[in-house]
Amino acid sequence: MTYSYFPGCTLKTKGKDLDLWGRASMAALGIELQELPQWQCCGAVYPQARDEIATKLPAVRALASARDLGQDLVTLCSACHHVIKRVNCDMAQDEYIRTRANNYMKLDVPYAGETKVLHYLEALRDQVGFGELQKRVKNPLAGRKIGAYYGCLLLRPSRELEFDDPENPAIIEDFIRALGAEPVVYAMRNECCGGYTTLENKPYAVKQAGKVLDNAANCGAEEIITACPLCMYNLKENGGGRLPVRYFTELLAEALGVKEAEA
Repeated sequence: MTYSYFPGCTLKTKGKDLDLWGRASMAALGIELQELPQWQCCGAVYPQARDEIATKLPAVRALASARDLGQDLVTLCSACHHVIKRVNCDMAQDEYIRTRANNYMKLDVPYAGETKVLHYLEALRDQVGFGELQKRVKNPLAGRKIGAYYGCLLLRPSRELEFDDPENPAIIEDFIRALGAEPVVYAMRNECCGGYTTLENKPYAVKQAGKVLDNAANCGAEEIITACPLCMYNLKENGGGRLPVRYFTELLAEALGVKEAEA
């Protein structure tokens, strides 16, 4: 099985571990992530203005490329997934945006939202299956208590992202359980960590990161996993070292027995 893959800018630099362990783990499961040629930064923030067309074009280009390859498009970074999935909804549902974006792009075949966009976790759940994943685990993570940190971008707006229940998500907990560990449910797992305020209001980012990690620790979590590079940065840099924070792909690679040399 092969998917088109949009890594995004951060996964080539500060978030490279999310990318490297993610690719290696999928390869161990017999799935190829085929990086799109000539992709551009998604913009990291979805433009709210309906007439802001130009900043949506990199996402449209990636979506059209995947369509032309006849493949679903997989993303790993929470921000990239958020932007690309929402732009895909725009192209499928909003004639105003679709017409203007296609006029800019001048594609041989206009794009109209045909590509299916999947987060990496959705591919594991819906294509591989967590039951099958459990069978492929070589090093069960038994005895470990792990908290899932969703953040805000994976879950909302729920009608467009369709990732999981925004108030009571379960996909990462089910993932943790498939690897043999115990998922810890805590109240702030789907609240914003404050990462976007780090530059303008660092005290607030520090406060929010602390609240997330304290809440997880008080509920019994011994470590945290996330899919968001910005959340990773904020929880590690501004969280005061309260708990270890790791990318979920690193945990997956550990359970599958993927060695560093393979990543």
